[in-house]
Amino acid sequence: MAIARDDPPKVLLSSAYRRPFAHRGLHDGCRPEEPDKAFENTLTAFEAAIAVGFGIECDIRAAEGGLPVVFHDRDIPVGLPFAGRPVASLGNEEVGGLNYCDGSPLLTFASFLAAVGGRVPILAELKFDCKAGDPKFLAAIAELASGYRGALALMSFEPQPLAELMRLAGAVPRGLVARRFDEDPAEVTRLGPSEARRRSMACDLAAIGGSFVAYDLPGLARLPPGTLSLAEGDMLFAWTVRSSSDLQLAEQLVDAPICEGEAARLLIASR
Repeated sequence: MAIARDDPPKVLLSSAYRRPFAHRGLHDGCRPEEPDKAFENTLTAFEAAIAVGFGIECDIRAAEGGLPVVFHDRDIPVGLPFAGRPVASLGNEEVGGLNYCDGSPLLTFASFLAAVGGRVPILAELKFDCKAGDPKFLAAIAELASGYRGALALMSFEPQPLAELMRLAGAVPRGLVARRFDEDPAEVTRLGPSEARRRSMACDLAAIGGSFVAYDLPGLARLPPGTLSLAEGDMLFAWTVRSSSDLQLAEQLVDAPICEGEAARLLIASR
């Protein structure tokens, strides 16, 4: 779907982004000294990534009133406070009362940015429950991202809210998260064959003023050469790089891996 807009100056990612990124922080056994301690998208996992010089990839979605919080799933999983409830239903007090088993609190986007404090670059994936996105959520993201004094880039599978962020926070780098939508029957049905093909090729990247694509590694390997909609200077990331074979493939195809597990441990050991 083409997105009408006035073209702003294109913002490119800096050379700081040519490094490994920790997928939701370093968690689930990526730290040999505490193999079971760090949970994804927590301050513990992010500090572990910072300690080894990795960039941080994380997920941001809206709690009640559009408050941006650092969380991947739509609903709170079993084992955490408020299990089974949508993240979008959590009020401010409930957000403040949600702690992980290791004592780490649920981070708001504001507290996450304050904790990172520009020490490493960030790739923040915005999660949306609708294509257009919550206006309050987008306004809060734009305000926080525009005021952050560090390397921060916003990305999403959905191009429409990224186009709105181009208007609200044009100086903050934006990019698309992509995969082979055209190979997924459910996505072909949801989007239609033509749009599924367009999204597989990241065709809306220029329309959102984007400067990078984060692509599913197996799907990227199957994508015909030259079909991805990247301009000169745009960067390409791969997710999720988990194994040594994934790492070897990513080194051939992309500028930087978004990694976890064995791949993260190998990269840490090589430093």
